[in-house]
Amino acid sequence: MLSMIFNIQKFSIHDGPGIRTSVFFKGCNLRCAWCSNPESQSTEPEILREPDGDRVCGRTYSVRELMDEILKDRVFYESSGGGVTLTGGEPFLQSEIAEGLCSELKRERIHIAAETAGNIDEKIFARLAGMIDFIYIDFKHYDAEKHLKYTGADNKLIRKNILWLKDNHPQFVVRIPVIPGFNDSSEDAYGFAKALSEMGIKQVQLLPFHRLGEKKYEYTGKDYLYKNVKPLSAKQLEEYSKILTEAGVISK
Repeated sequence: MLSMIFNIQKFSIHDGPGIRTSVFFKGCNLRCAWCSNPESQSTEPEILREPDGDRVCGRTYSVRELMDEILKDRVFYESSGGGVTLTGGEPFLQSEIAEGLCSELKRERIHIAAETAGNIDEKIFARLAGMIDFIYIDFKHYDAEKHLKYTGADNKLIRKNILWLKDNHPQFVVRIPVIPGFNDSSEDAYGFAKALSEMGIKQVQLLPFHRLGEKKYEYTGKDYLYKNVKPLSAKQLEEYSKILTEAGVISK
């Protein structure tokens, strides 16, 4: 069985502990209006029309081919407490190949992390999550209808999978991408605090909005709805964080 991968990024230091290799799985079942990796959404290879010439984004890998790349940097994982991060797109969509990769990584005693939006069938999510050492999961909005409007899906599965992590997984972080016009108001901060408290989640990580992927929309020929939207200021994020913390959900 082959996976569809659009990037293998080495020496990653922001996708989990230590120095890591991040494997970007191509394909996502959400369509977030602010997505910074529009090339990750389709499950098929696509042409990026970049300034230096056209480039095919996405190719297939077997588990063995992925492991061959990953093992080249074993010394860095061992010296830094790092490992491999499954990201995307949505790595849980390619669950069978991801499980095969995780089995090989465990055999090699390499730490496994994953970044997921959590919009995955509960049984599939639990099976794969049980093989992963550390999980980042997004909670984009507490309101199901607003979540549907801006991402293309409601948040019901995401809530269920966060609850599964709370009850069954020792190491995970819930993250809130704070997006202008979507979930950045003080009312939203209180809404998140209430929802997370009811779910038993006491700590979250805030991900501030950025436009670092803006050029990719040009390269893929897609419209970027956040083209002229400014990132939040440090003060706005601080106030947002303060509301959550004072309501009993520690944010960082």
